[in-house]
Amino acid sequence: MTEYPKPPFDTPKQTMPGKTDKMNPRPDHGEQSYKGAGRLTGKKAVITGGDSGIGRAIAIAYAREGADVLISYLDEHDDAEETRSWIEKAGRKAVLFPGNIQTADHCRQIIDTAVSKLGGLDILVNNAAHQASFSDIGEISDEEWEITFQTNIHAMFYLTKAAVKHMKPGASIINTASINADAPSPHLLAYATTKGAIQNFTAGLAQMLAEKEIRVNAVAPGPIWTPLIPSTMPDENVRNFGKQVPMKRPGQPAELATAYVMLADPLSSYVSGATIAVTGGEPIL
Repeated sequence: MTEYPKPPFDTPKQTMPGKTDKMNPRPDHGEQSYKGAGRLTGKKAVITGGDSGIGRAIAIAYAREGADVLISYLDEHDDAEETRSWIEKAGRKAVLFPGNIQTADHCRQIIDTAVSKLGGLDILVNNAAHQASFSDIGEISDEEWEITFQTNIHAMFYLTKAAVKHMKPGASIINTASINADAPSPHLLAYATTKGAIQNFTAGLAQMLAEKEIRVNAVAPGPIWTPLIPSTMPDENVRNFGKQVPMKRPGQPAELATAYVMLADPLSSYVSGATIAVTGGEPIL
């Protein structure tokens, strides 16, 4: 709990969506620490936003637990290739699929490619997200509002709809929500609103898919140190990022991986409709 860096941070400002190598300190994705135990042996997973941050940590953990993984990402090819290397070092198959998930056709292509190249689909992790900071509603353009919803919630619907028809009983869908679903930041109005929608989508879908024996859950991260932060937040917020939670620091992507593994694990067969908070001690209601 105390070994990771605490603010203040001196990391350079980046353009969206940000790069891992430019961050200081560099995020920990579990590259050296995560030890697998075969909990996902033979599973086939899709992870959106899997090139860096939380998505990379999930990919590393899933591969070391025995899963083959398709990584969906926008255009951060260097980050995606590094994630691929960690999956392959674990002895598992990695498929990279770049492109914008804002369209239904692209989302369907992601799922079809996973089924074709991995040989099936057991786990869908809807993790990709867009956010931007604004101090006044008048600063949020119509296009910015639409992009946030298209990326964060519309794509989740498209991907899930396409995936379910390929999933067998025991499959798992895991959505990345946020502490912002329960404690919305006014500077992240559009983003926080979509995270509230994700929370409801998860709860409703878990009930809808229970008869198909497909579980649906969410993880609600607090402040996590990823490239999204220095590329979307004001300098002062980045400098003191994570200081507000009881642990007085941001979480590292590696610290979320076990939540996603637990929710994908077939042994978690009675866990559906749940939201797992990973917030450094900050309660969500």
